[in-house]
Amino acid sequence: MEVRITNQLAIDDSEISLGYIQSSGPGGQNINKVATAVQLRFDVRRSPSLPDDVRLRLERLAGKRLSADGVLTIEAHRYRTQEHNRQDAIARLIAMIRKATEKPKTRRKTRPSEASIQKRLESKRRRGEVKRLRREIDG
Repeated sequence: MEVRITNQLAIDDSEISLGYIQSSGPGGQNINKVATAVQLRFDVRRSPSLPDDVRLRLERLAGKRLSADGVLTIEAHRYRTQEHNRQDAIARLIAMIRKATEKPKTRRKTRPSEASIQKRLESKRRRGEVKRLRREIDG
């Protein structure tokens, strides 16, 4: 089975590793017995499903969640059940990869208009004049 990211991009289930750990927070008497928190691992650098540009943007987006060897780790412990946390972790991975598929807009150089330059210089002159008039007059 595969996890669909966009119409053109999908990753195989075998690329995602899920581990279950004990969660902190609410859970009552179950808290010490059941491992409800989910730790999702996805090897960004070795994934055959990701194009190179998406891989680079995903590495930048992941930040501290990316280990030195390129493994993205997402921990989900928002819910009390393992299944809900598993779905949450996968949804967060999908959202992060979708964000990485968006190409950043290229920046076009712009120059300030002549009128805006004149307006800025005039306001600086006015401000300087106000400050000059506030100075003490030697006498």
